[in-house]
Amino acid sequence: MRVLVIEDDQDVASYLLKGLKESDFVVDHAADGKTGLLLAAGESYDIMIVDRMLPGMDGLNIIKTIRATGNKTPVLILSALGDVDDRVEGLRGGGDDYLTKPFSFTELLARMEVLLRRNRQSSETETVLHVADLEMDLLARTVKRAGQSIDIQPREFRLLEYLMRHAGQVVTRTMLLEKVWDYHFDPQTNVIDVHISRLRAKIDKGFEKPLLHTVRGAGYMLREDSQSA
Repeated sequence: MRVLVIEDDQDVASYLLKGLKESDFVVDHAADGKTGLLLAAGESYDIMIVDRMLPGMDGLNIIKTIRATGNKTPVLILSALGDVDDRVEGLRGGGDDYLTKPFSFTELLARMEVLLRRNRQSSETETVLHVADLEMDLLARTVKRAGQSIDIQPREFRLLEYLMRHAGQVVTRTMLLEKVWDYHFDPQTNVIDVHISRLRAKIDKGFEKPLLHTVRGAGYMLREDSQSA
């Protein structure tokens, strides 16, 4: 699952990013309000963690702006402002939950789980992905094809999730390195090829129609019809 963290305090941000990545989330981080708004408006996230006091644009204005566009992504407000009036203002401003600093990471994860579960109940398509007869449940963290359960490792899960979210599109090595491995450089290894090969063996082997295709000179594509690949 993808999380956007908008937090200007470097210590807090580092703590959040480390914990979320260890919990197998794919995380983007913005250290100021304007950058955070650009990411929130231009990318697709399962949940956002937004600090209230930010340089460039405060957290509440970010939330109000994205809500005005119809964006319903769950937002957990994280702030040192903990008075009742502050919490009420944050929730009325479009936040789904409000957690004050200092905070327990365990509690933050629990609150995220509640928001994700609630969002699933209101819009199941946000957390259950389908491509042909391939199904991924993002909350239960299960993968099935034609009703058959597939045993999949955490990194393979993240790779498949990204491919399914971009089904029918060519996904480049650079995109996978940045979004699945969180590398902003090419480590010059065959790590992607190895994981693609393992994933293909799991989701395609034994099934009549292949879903995962290599697009020569471009990257990879997940789709049922292989003619364009």
